[in-house]
Amino acid sequence: MLVLTRKLGESIVIGEDIQVRVLGIRGGQVSLGFTAPESVRIFREEVVRTIEAQNQGAALPASDALSGADEIWKEYGNGKSR
Repeated sequence: MLVLTRKLGESIVIGEDIQVRVLGIRGGQVSLGFTAPESVRIFREEVVRTIEAQNQGAALPASDALSGADEIWKEYGNGKSR
């Protein structure tokens, strides 16, 4: 991890087209401003973690997706309608 120290109003540049500027410092909080192309998506880490957790919860493991299907198949005569 690269650690940089910046003062209020100073910035860093990432690559050729991303700039991060220190906009304000209040107590234990730092306000940052980002300039980047529209194609670069910028999210707070906690938002990304929440989305990842919701996606994991929505995905069914393959073993659970068809649990009980064999019993239904047997009950309905191997696919033959009654």
